[in-house]
Amino acid sequence: MRAFVITGPGQAEVVEVDPPVAGDGEVVVDVERAGVCGTDMEFLSGEMAYLATGDATYPVRIGHEWSGVVSAVGPGVDASWLGRRVTGDTMLGCGKCARCTNGRQHLCADRYEIGIRHGWPGALAERLPVPAKALFALPDEVDATLGALVEPGGNALRAVRAAQPAPGRTVLILGPGTIGLLAAMFARAGGADVHLLGATHESLEFARSLGFADAWTRDELPSGPYDSIIDATNAPSLPAFALDRVEPGGRVVCIGIAGEPSLVDTRQAVLKDVTLTGVLSASGGLGATIEAYASGAVDPRPLVAETVGLDDAADVLAGRRRGSAPKMHIDPRV
Repeated sequence: MRAFVITGPGQAEVVEVDPPVAGDGEVVVDVERAGVCGTDMEFLSGEMAYLATGDATYPVRIGHEWSGVVSAVGPGVDASWLGRRVTGDTMLGCGKCARCTNGRQHLCADRYEIGIRHGWPGALAERLPVPAKALFALPDEVDATLGALVEPGGNALRAVRAAQPAPGRTVLILGPGTIGLLAAMFARAGGADVHLLGATHESLEFARSLGFADAWTRDELPSGPYDSIIDATNAPSLPAFALDRVEPGGRVVCIGIAGEPSLVDTRQAVLKDVTLTGVLSASGGLGATIEAYASGAVDPRPLVAETVGLDDAADVLAGRRRGSAPKMHIDPRV
């Protein structure tokens, strides 16, 4: 089968590889759609942190935002999965440690991450092996595009849950990228008064086209304070900015990861009685994200600028092919 493989910094190609075989407890999925994100781009540039820690090594087969159809099941897997449209969790815990047995498998020290950690192959390929326990069935209302947006949506939903939005409460979201805009959609669905902060007027124009009128650059941002703030950027200065602008007794949620340490004054957090939360992965938010998409409460399809074939993946990851919206999708069958 064809698969997109990154062999080193700036080096990638589509190659023929052996197709996966469903092992014990596993299925094989025929991939219909895969999204790419900043993590994938960092693998191509060589900046991904796991490359430095040894949690990932080249060659890497990326792709952790996906949807497809189950085409084979391995021993111990219910045959009813065959032919079902699915997506799945990226984080694959060992299933035996205390974190896994306590429902925190996404924090398992020995976890695999599909298309990211410890060599589990990703979805930028015609077929993908997945443990059956990681699968989520997709209803008819959730098409291939929405299915491949479940994983980033689950991240955003968990961030919004931590922010605890409610009618009449203000939520400021830092960063109008895919995760930031998904968080804005979930917060709006929860009745919150949503504000967005972006670096440029151009990035904010798209947010306004989605109905988010309160979209600001830093110089324009009203003084606040805000009941909760979600940092969905990779800017090392913004966690401290969020702590400064949040309402006393409010909540700051960090889901973006900077390339260098972010410094905050914990005295300010104590004196303002702030709750500061970090969010890693969509685990725990996938099922509710599918329900929100299926009901129409959240419709993120406008976030996808274009769907291209596997041969265009390198240009997308290198930033040579961009669209008017923040997310690019790949159809590995093309």
